[in-house]
Amino acid sequence: MTAGSPGVERQALIQMIVGACAISTTSIFVKVAHVGPTVSGFYRMAFGGLMLLAWLVATRQWQRVRWSDLGWLLLPGAAFAIDLVMWHRSILYVGPGLATLLGNFQVFLMALAGWLWYREKLGWQFLTGVALAFVGLYLLVGLDWNAFDARYRLGVVLGVVTGFAYALYMLSTRHAQRAGHVRLHPAQLLCVSSLVSAVILGLVALFERERFAIPDLQSGSALLGLAFFGQVLGWVLLTRAMPRLPASLIGLLLLLQPALSFVFDVILFARPTRSMDWVGVALSLLGIFVGSYRPAARRTA
Repeated sequence: MTAGSPGVERQALIQMIVGACAISTTSIFVKVAHVGPTVSGFYRMAFGGLMLLAWLVATRQWQRVRWSDLGWLLLPGAAFAIDLVMWHRSILYVGPGLATLLGNFQVFLMALAGWLWYREKLGWQFLTGVALAFVGLYLLVGLDWNAFDARYRLGVVLGVVTGFAYALYMLSTRHAQRAGHVRLHPAQLLCVSSLVSAVILGLVALFERERFAIPDLQSGSALLGLAFFGQVLGWVLLTRAMPRLPASLIGLLLLLQPALSFVFDVILFARPTRSMDWVGVALSLLGIFVGSYRPAARRTA
């Protein structure tokens, strides 16, 4: 079975779906861990990177890492570190559901990148999707913007910034793989990138004077779950699938992450949600879906 065949694409689709579902749980772990937002990001990347390293060594899949590999993974590692610094704060300020939804507005950036770099055409679907998504966002936060405190408003802004860093991470990883600059096994690529991000996040946490101590069993369990589901299981699947799928389709399949995160937020944390909020979520997700859609002929081109 060759790359690009229907069987390979179907396998990549399944991997993306399962990976997105696993990552949808990460905002819950961040919420229940009693550590600072940058520290939770540090432990996600450090624990996740060490889990991957142990597995790769035990299964004898570890291969020599070249300096050029490290160089090409600096940008994805830094981008993901920025993503976590922004996103974890947004989770604490506005809740897991909205923070994750805002971060996943990155699909529009992915579609624009596909247009600029991969010649994936944009049509009326993209513009319609943008309009629907931002109408939905207005219903979620715009109607009551003046009633929100400064912390909540900052959380909304950080959620949007998260989307930029998230898109940069996925695009730079995808480019490094597709262009052949990094030829590591996907799990090892993720391991090295995670450890690079952990170092950056550790330095940021020191600058912010956050404490690295894990205060209780709940926090320890949450950080381990954050690392395993978010950084090992979820992203191993996503990293394997991303090079075989178009940028716009990647964003489409990742819709499961914000949708499930919002539902988890309502169920587990009793997020106050009015009927208008559900309409806003539905319009935002529909906008992301429409904006990400590409006809088969255009995807082939």
